[in-house]
Amino acid sequence: MTDNPATRPRFLSDTSPSAIVAGLIATITAYTSSLVLIFQAGQAAGLSDAQIASWIWALSIGMAITTIGLSLRFRAPIVVAWSTPGAALLVTSLPGVAYEDAIGAFVVCAILLTLVGLTGGFERIMRRLPASLAAALLAGILFKIGSGIFLAAQTDTALVLSMFCSYLVVKRVQPHYAVLAALVVGSVVALVSGLVNFERFSISLARPMWTTPHFSLTAIISIGIPLFIVAMASQNIPGIVVLRSDGYQTPASPLISVTGLASVLLAPFGSHGINLAAISAAICTGPHAHEDPSKRYTAAVWCGLFYGVAGIFGATLAALFGALPSALVLSIAALALFGSISNGLTAAMQAPEQREAALVTFMVTASGMTLLGIGSAFWGLIAGMLVLLVLNGGRGQISAVR
Repeated sequence: MTDNPATRPRFLSDTSPSAIVAGLIATITAYTSSLVLIFQAGQAAGLSDAQIASWIWALSIGMAITTIGLSLRFRAPIVVAWSTPGAALLVTSLPGVAYEDAIGAFVVCAILLTLVGLTGGFERIMRRLPASLAAALLAGILFKIGSGIFLAAQTDTALVLSMFCSYLVVKRVQPHYAVLAALVVGSVVALVSGLVNFERFSISLARPMWTTPHFSLTAIISIGIPLFIVAMASQNIPGIVVLRSDGYQTPASPLISVTGLASVLLAPFGSHGINLAAISAAICTGPHAHEDPSKRYTAAVWCGLFYGVAGIFGATLAALFGALPSALVLSIAALALFGSISNGLTAAMQAPEQREAALVTFMVTASGMTLLGIGSAFWGLIAGMLVLLVLNGGRGQISAVR
């Protein structure tokens, strides 16, 4: 029997080598740019390798199912990813919080995201939060992680400098591969220098671990609500913008509600939330993924398939990052966040009448302060809103937040 494209499933007939490559690159970009943050947050919180592996498994499987399902349903390149800023938030806010309380905060965040999608309140909520303060909050959360590379240079100068220089060189010619290049160069230098420890490394499958959520008001305020805000401001809105800019008018509410519901189901296994992707999504929505826009959804489907493979071997990924020196982990995390920090600061300072409020939001959030057991992300937003009200409340500028 001859192979007739008309008799094959539509996905197979629509796909192309460029779509497969785009899906693979999107997957690599997603993992190399932020997997290290999850590992760093897990280590800082004292989680076991098995718990970190379950966390990676839950995120990856959720991303795989929703990316494939939504892309096939809407025939659009809808890529889902975990919240990178959310992972960065957890690096500083997760230590000192009972894991069960953190899981409860993850559940609350996911429920809020689901409700926003189901009620159609996605656009209404974001209109009430000034864009400058949301951007400053994001930049403040990421700043401490980003500055870690310079602290790491004090003790592992050669390793950090080699990574930084390779990042800059590749950034100039092929920006999408800059972080990957830094990771490869850093790994080679670490191997040659004898800084890599493979004693605990082994190839194994991830095993999901259930943790019964416990709902703590302190954890919900310090983790759940900031996690919800950064997911909305830095993941879902940019994700919709990416789709719209490439001509895909997919309705936003179903995407938010589906990813929110998936986050609810996977939170007890460690998932801090999955949302619409932006950077990795752009790899699948552009013309290099497929010359025919109506067939670019196949690139996202391939990305989802690669997500699934990564999730199955989540324990191996966790063990691999555990074998790497801490300076390499800190540096690659910082380099991956440079663009987000820069974009956040730029957006935060765009509106002259909100600059001081945005600056206060950034400084309080970046300080890492804790007050009444609540982390700096929440207080940064509160401080910024107060400054905005005091400085602009009587002159008609507050309408921007309503």
